[in-house]
Amino acid sequence: MGILQPLRRLSDSVNQVAIVICVGCVLTMLGISFTAFIYKLVTGSTLSWTYSLARLFLPWIGFLSMTISLRYGEHVAMTLLVRSLPRVMVYVAAGLCLAVIGLFALMLTWYGWNYFSTATQVYLVSAQISIPSKFTAIVVPISGVMMLLHLVHGFALLEHFIDEQDAIGELIDTTDGERRS
Repeated sequence: MGILQPLRRLSDSVNQVAIVICVGCVLTMLGISFTAFIYKLVTGSTLSWTYSLARLFLPWIGFLSMTISLRYGEHVAMTLLVRSLPRVMVYVAAGLCLAVIGLFALMLTWYGWNYFSTATQVYLVSAQISIPSKFTAIVVPISGVMMLLHLVHGFALLEHFIDEQDAIGELIDTTDGERRS
């Protein structure tokens, strides 16, 4: 158990960085779109590169959001079905679920690295702006590694192991603690 705690802290730190990157990508996309809007209002013509440049951030948002939702147990789960099973079967189902998530993460990492390393295309956003496809391809293996790292949390990743009353109590305690500060 000595190695699990540092790995869990690393997982949480990586998750916080992913959240910041996702917010940055969304804000960048909004900034690009807002720039295009203002330019259209002022000049009456459009900037051809804004849509192409803004959509390059979508893979980053999508893949990193997937890892963030996994960390918080917000992925697709059949909680009602699982909770109706006997307790032993809940653990079997949870183990299978974690194994499938792990296999998916390994495949993302393995095939994603191959995808990244062979990506040679260049996105021509405009005559002056060209972006290598490696910019968007690298997020695939990164998200696979992040998902593998999040697996150190084990059953805590699965929604059907969360006691609603404890979660509500935790939220109330957190909110009360913030008011007192």
